[in-house]
Formats: sequence, structure tokens, C-alpha cells
Amino acid sequence: TDKEGHNFSIFWVLMSVILGAIAMLCKEQGITILGLNAVFDALVINKLNVLELIQKLLHKDKSLESAGLLRKGLLFRITLLMSGGASILYIRWRIMGTGPPAFTEVDNPASFADSLFVRAINYNYYYSLNAWLLLCPWWLCFDWSMGCIPLIKSVSDWRIIALVALWFCLIGLICQALCSEDSHKRRILTLGLGFLIIPFLPASNLFFRVGFVIAERVIYLPSIGYCILFTYGFSLLSKQAKKKKILAVAVFGILLINVMRCALRSSQWRSEEQLFRSALSVCPLNAKVHYNVGKNLADKGNQSAAIKYYREAVRLNPKYVHAMNNLGNILKERNELQEAEELLSLAVQIQPDFAAAWMNLGIVQNSLRRFEEAEQSYWTAIKHRKKYPDCYYNLGRLYADLNRHIDALNAWRNATVLKPEHSLAWNNMIILLDNTGNLAQAEAVGREALELIPNDHSLMFSLANVLGKSQKYKESEALFLKAIKANPNAASYHGNLAVLYHRWGNLDLAKKHYEVSLKLDPVAPGTKENYNLLRRKLEQLQKKGG
Repeated sequence: TDKEGHNFSIFWVLMSVILGAIAMLCKEQGITILGLNAVFDALVINKLNVLELIQKLLHKDKSLESAGLLRKGLLFRITLLMSGGASILYIRWRIMGTGPPAFTEVDNPASFADSLFVRAINYNYYYSLNAWLLLCPWWLCFDWSMGCIPLIKSVSDWRIIALVALWFCLIGLICQALCSEDSHKRRILTLGLGFLIIPFLPASNLFFRVGFVIAERVIYLPSIGYCILFTYGFSLLSKQAKKKKILAVAVFGILLINVMRCALRSSQWRSEEQLFRSALSVCPLNAKVHYNVGKNLADKGNQSAAIKYYREAVRLNPKYVHAMNNLGNILKERNELQEAEELLSLAVQIQPDFAAAWMNLGIVQNSLRRFEEAEQSYWTAIKHRKKYPDCYYNLGRLYADLNRHIDALNAWRNATVLKPEHSLAWNNMIILLDNTGNLAQAEAVGREALELIPNDHSLMFSLANVLGKSQKYKESEALFLKAIKANPNAASYHGNLAVLYHRWGNLDLAKKHYEVSLKLDPVAPGTKENYNLLRRKLEQLQKKGG
């Protein structure tokens, strides 16, 4: 019955709203599916005549029933869809804090242009590039920001041709969609254009500023409309073409090329290195591309190659603080401290709240023995990032170098409170307390650390040393053996276990572990001397026994 059909359609409209909300939770563009559903309902299910509806609205004709707007509850369903969409957007707006996200000029340069003309021209140029990527998806890049597409600033720029071509095609299609005498053709073209344009609207910069120039993900949904138009275009050609086989081969060829391109792009997404390097030929002016290639190389230990890409990133974008910070870090590790300090100082000058750069600057200043400046840099980093365990750890190292032992212990304790698994901070606390003769406190800290990080062999080693000095030989031996099992190639582990056995009077085992330690590291400090002392003692015992 009509009532059952009405209820049935309401159920599916509400399901559509719910699924649209779930889609938006995955990606904001998911909300546009409600607009697509409205277009599909009007054009395919209700066979609405758009041109007739526009004419009636322009002439203020109230007989909209004949135009099909009220037929089968269409207006009610569209109102329900739009109300649902508005409610979802309101909830999203409240969750975001009732304000748009903050973007920078490098994310979307055109939106920051002072001239309305420059903004309009470049937005339209971006539309034409998106259309070209649908038509010929050869230039694909994971990021199109940071100067990838230079701004069009005058009408003499040859790229204006692209947006003229785009609007020529769009206006031609719109005219055909509205004015064609063939109602079937009008419906298909309107449906295709609706599916092409509506999902793209959130990325158009028309309603709000977006944080990208081009993002390939935003043309996934519009590709539905493109496929409808493309297929319909070929069907019209096939009706007029005399050599249909050639047309069929052409369609098959286009499909095959796109499948091959899809396979190639999928393989590039399988690894960061391939993905980032594939962007170098597409966007050589994009600083972020060079930065990501450099970071990938640095993560793999290829610092020399990474430096080259980081330098290029900074050259392309002289305000790229993350590239400066990473380059400064590598130079610091290579002991090129002067240039590292210059880069990090510039980074914090450009972005004063860049906590990581302040910390790295402090490390460089510490290495240059400018301790007061280093301390100030560390505290500035902590001011901008309250929970910064690594910075507290480095601050503790600075205080230890200055023999400010209480301050060092407090800094390391802060690091472990913020990050209980911070092994280096725990270790340094144990070692400092051990070196200053606070064996009981060192033992308590060591036990606390091992409770939190039970499988850390460096903590086992440090606590074993403390227990050995406290003459708790059995427990110390067990920890040394456990540490050696976890890391059998550490010469110091074998060397210190040998010292323990030496003190304990277990000379044969001491000799065995001294020899293992010397085999792993023949120049280990103190081990050779201790081994020679043990050998002399063993020789004396043999003589007495003889």
C-alpha cells in the first residue's frame, strides 16, 4: 500500500542518514552521500524534469505537483535527508569546538592571497587539475602543498587555458543537461554532473578554507559522476560510429591503461620509500616531499643522503622548521655543532613554541659547553610542552655534568613519572646513586625500575653492579646472567660478572668471563689489567698447591 511504501522509504532515508554519519566519522566527505542520494531519488526514482522545475520556480508557478516535486513523497524525503545532514554537521561543528581548524599558508597558498581575483583564478585552476587527474591519473602525489603548484598571479599565465577549457566543457554539459530535447539524456547528464560536483563541494574552498591544494582522496566519490558521463559519452559515440570495433578497442585500451596505472600506484603505496620518491618527479618544488624522502633515509641510517634532501627542503621553504630541526639533529650527531646551532636557533626564532627544536638546541649548547644557555633552552622546551620526559632526561644529564646531583636526580625522576618505561632515565639514576656511594638508594631505584621494565637488560646490569658492591653476590650473579642471556655480545656485562666472581672468590668462572669479555672487546678499559691480576693469582695458587 501507499502507506507501507511511505514508511518503507522513511526507514531507508533514516538508514541513509545514519550510514552517512558513519561515513563522515571516517572522512568528512562522507556527508556528501546524502546529497547524492537526493539527486538519485529525484532523477532516477522520480524522473524529475529539472528544466521544467526551474521554469516553474522562475515563473512562480505553484503547480509543483506536475513538476514531480511532491510525487511519491520526494520533497518530504529530501527535507528529511537535508535535516539529517544539517544535524550531523552541527554535531561535528560542536565536537570541533565551534570553529574551523587552523591552516597555514603552505597548506593552501591560494586561500591566503589578498586579491579576490588571485584566489578565484587559482581555485578554478585547482578544479581543472582535479578534473585532469580524473581524466588522466598520471601525476599522482601523496602531498600537493608547499609550493607544489605555484600561484597564478596574472592573466598572462598560460595555465589560464586549463580553467577556460574546464568551464567550456562544464557549461556545454550543463546546457545539454538542462536544454536537451531528449529527457533520458537530460536525466543521465544531470545525474552524472550531480555525482561529479556535489561530493567535491567540501574541497572547493567555496564554503570554508581547506587544508590542502589538491587531495586525490577527494576525487574518489566524484569519479562516480565521471564514470557515468564517460560511459554515456561512449554510448552516444557507438551509436554514430561506423567502425564500432575500433571504438571498442579504444575503450578496452583506456580500461587496460587505467588498470595498469592503478596496479603501479598500489605498488608505490606499499612502502614509504617508493611513495615518497614517486612524488619527486611530480612535485619537485614541494619541500614536504624532499623532507619525507630525507626522513625515510635518515630512519634507515643513510644520514649523508638525508642531509641532501633536508637541505633542499629548507631551500625550497626557508621557514620549514621541521626540516631545520631534523637537519640540525643529524649535524649534531656528526659533531657539526656550529651549523646545527644556527639551524635550530633559526627554527625556534620562526616558531617560538617548537619544543623539540628547543630541546635539540639545548643538547647542542650542552655539547658546546654553554651550560647556562643549554639549561635555559631545556626549560623553554618544557614550558611549551609540559609533559616532555626526553627533555627532563637531557636536563638531568646537564645537571650531572655540572655535579648538581640532586637536580639531576629530580629531573630524571620527573622523566620516569611522565614516562615510566624511560629506561635511560632510570639507568642514569641508578648509576649516579651508585657512583656517589648511595648504594641502598641505588638498589631501591633499580628494583623499582625493573618492576616497571622487567626485561630491560641494561637495568639488570646496573642493578647487578650495585648488588655486587653491597656483597649480595648470589642475587647480583643471577641478574648478570639474565642480562647476558638477553644481550650475550656486551663485553662489559661479561667483564663486570668476571669482577663479581673475582671478588666472590670463584676464580675459574672469573677467568672464563674475563676471556669472553676480551674476545668481544680486546681494548675494554680495566678488563685486561684485572685479567692479568687474576692470572698471577691463579699461578701463585698453583705454585702453592704444587
